[in-house]
Amino acid sequence: MNERSTRGPLAGLTVIEIGNTIAGPACARLLADFGADVIKIEPPEGDPVRQMGRHVATESGDASLYAASILRGKRSVVLDLKSTEGRAAAHALIERADILVENNRPGVMERLGFGYDVLAQRNPGLVMVRISGFGQDGPYAGRPGYGAICEAVGGVRHLTGDPDRPPARVALATTDYLTSVYAAFGAMAAIHERQRSGRGQVVDAALYEAAFTQLEPIVPAYEKLGEVPMREGPNLPSMAPNSSYPTRDGGYVLIAANSQPTWLRLVAAMAQPELARDERFATIRSRGRPEHMKALDAIIAAWTVRFDGPALEALLQAADVPNTRVYTIADIYADAQFTARGMLLQVPHPTLGHTTQAGIVPRLSATPGCVRHTGPELGADTAAVLEQIRSYKEPTP
Repeated sequence: MNERSTRGPLAGLTVIEIGNTIAGPACARLLADFGADVIKIEPPEGDPVRQMGRHVATESGDASLYAASILRGKRSVVLDLKSTEGRAAAHALIERADILVENNRPGVMERLGFGYDVLAQRNPGLVMVRISGFGQDGPYAGRPGYGAICEAVGGVRHLTGDPDRPPARVALATTDYLTSVYAAFGAMAAIHERQRSGRGQVVDAALYEAAFTQLEPIVPAYEKLGEVPMREGPNLPSMAPNSSYPTRDGGYVLIAANSQPTWLRLVAAMAQPELARDERFATIRSRGRPEHMKALDAIIAAWTVRFDGPALEALLQAADVPNTRVYTIADIYADAQFTARGMLLQVPHPTLGHTTQAGIVPRLSATPGCVRHTGPELGADTAAVLEQIRSYKEPTP
């Protein structure tokens, strides 16, 4: 493995993070995973993400498991951006940076003296990634926008859950993480363009827009057909069978027999060939009708509940029918695929020995990413970075 592959494909890029909670730190973490030097500027009280998630008691206090992961590979610098000294130090860092990642409410950075017009005068090549709930302009720009709020505005919440119940939520920060990936992609596109033009630009990533992009097939259907889809529970709209079905041991197995050949293999595995001849289920389109989907799901559920989850999984795998048990985190830890693909990384930790963290996505064949170190303690790199700033200002002998 050559030096470049161990350093990561983004080695040589300097990223300043002035972000908090999830979307901003997740974007910068992705850049750090692939080799960028990420300097995270935190207020004296620290990023609130350090207080989120689970903690483990240690002799010196406690350790944040979430911070160990989402802040991994970064350097932590404590600066009070409300003070003249703190702002001056931040400006000195940003002047020499390639990318600035921030996810404050629009207007906050401008009030602090970090608007893009000001920063670009000192660093014309700077790419400024701005993550917010509703974007940098428009009538909602000033609204506070958390991921949950923005997935509701973006139409995702309306489609999540069972049709006979209020809209549900996924108990994960899905919109924040989706937006962080869009933001990182925008940063890389802007860096690529800078190679041609020599100039940076602003990447404006809005959480509600990232959520909305998941409605890609629904947008044209509403315009042309006036359709307002409703929640489908565990089903895939207009496609059956594709749902979670109960098992004898109290779990669920998701079966996705979308195509006609797969459907026929499922029917054979169920030993119910008459289903293939039933006109309600004979074609993909007929199976996708709501009343037919409901009837078919009931038939399949009556069959699956006769099996324990692992046995049903094995039977359907042998029949080449896409399926899986619905995994818990305990199932993931025991699964050979996650282990083989390096998705459960043991990262050294100064007080806990190590923490297991989610692996790096995506995988690059020649220049893969790596986790260089766990998330640092608050302000662990302040002294070193401030010394680095002083060296900027000292004349070269």
